[in-house]
Amino acid sequence: MQLPETLDGWLGLLEVRHGQSIQLGLDRVRAVRDALQLPQTCPVFTIGGTNGKGSTCALLEAVLLAAGYRVGLYTSPHLLRYNERVRINGREADDAVLVDAFAEVERARGEIPLTYFEHGTLAAWVAFCRAGLDAIILEVGLGGRLDAVNVFEPDCAIVTSVAMDHMDYLGDSREAIGFEKAGIFRAGRPAICGDPLPPESLVAHANAIGAKLSVSGRDFGFSGDQNQWAFWIAGGSRRGGLAYPALRGANQLLNAAAVMAACEAVRDLIPVPMQAIRQGFMLVELPGRFQVMPGRPTVVLDVAHNPQAAGVLNENLASMGFFPETWAVIGMLSDKDVAGVVRLLRDRIDHWLVASLPGPRGLDAAKLAAILQEVGVSGEIAEFDSPSAAYEVAVGRAAEGDRIVIFGSFLTVADVMAARKAS
Repeated sequence: MQLPETLDGWLGLLEVRHGQSIQLGLDRVRAVRDALQLPQTCPVFTIGGTNGKGSTCALLEAVLLAAGYRVGLYTSPHLLRYNERVRINGREADDAVLVDAFAEVERARGEIPLTYFEHGTLAAWVAFCRAGLDAIILEVGLGGRLDAVNVFEPDCAIVTSVAMDHMDYLGDSREAIGFEKAGIFRAGRPAICGDPLPPESLVAHANAIGAKLSVSGRDFGFSGDQNQWAFWIAGGSRRGGLAYPALRGANQLLNAAAVMAACEAVRDLIPVPMQAIRQGFMLVELPGRFQVMPGRPTVVLDVAHNPQAAGVLNENLASMGFFPETWAVIGMLSDKDVAGVVRLLRDRIDHWLVASLPGPRGLDAAKLAAILQEVGVSGEIAEFDSPSAAYEVAVGRAAEGDRIVIFGSFLTVADVMAARKAS
């Protein structure tokens, strides 16, 4: 078989090769990892959790870069370009780097089948190993214990939060999901939990394997006012006078505190000065996470797609001040708790512009509208074939002082971002 010579060619091949997009389990990925013969040569941070993973990855990357380290960051999913998933030293990996990495994984796998995500995870590892890095950050795709990322050994693992999502794969309770998330912890190594109310299963697993567990609110935490915040460690130091992270939303302090706890836990392995933490928090960027765009009407992009994230989005919208009317552009996947998301935001929205999403998991606009009606939202509900079409109407109808909120899925935000970029 002749291997693809372009990134689009590789992505197209991987999309059609494996019929099941999610296939939890580590045996196949571990076998290909071993065949690659690329040993781990620098500290690795693995970050999991229901919400806040992307923000925590971005914060940690920014801090390590500010400290002068060469950093690799692997995240998913992407918004506009696959290259977003693999960042080397603060920049998206070039197509040529990814093409070479995909080909190296292909040669190593032999007859072993890999999913799109598994092949991409191993390719990211190849790219990082070839780049001569000082630190690697890996974001868990789904769960933790059986996620492809978990074949690599973290020197520090962070679980940002535990909430109800992906129940078909992870279980139907926080206890079951918490156990899956805790699977990224390792014996004798720092295990940071940014959730101040972790499931007992997470704590029990960390203790059972002998991980060095630190829980937000118990072992570390934060306090703040309107102008600044402070970080503390139980029985240890306190860092005050911190500027709020550049990422918007009060919930970002949970993520920032977890990053600071992680840096403290690995200070002997990869020291990070306080000035780098301050600088990293000030400069961090992450599209699609309560991202307020310049111009009027105000446009907010947020990939919130489960009730916990919707609750945070609701709080963040409430803190923005007064807007005569709020327009929602919403598109969601059929396997999400749509009603739970809508209930948390229904009193914040005046107009609902619901959009169909593509693919087998995409929810049709008519079905989404029906769920909104069942939940009992107030205001008009209009249906559209795509988020970009809904957004175009929202921009045309919203007054200058109004607010347009785009949320419900990465696909929803990505479609609107692409439309804004093209306009």
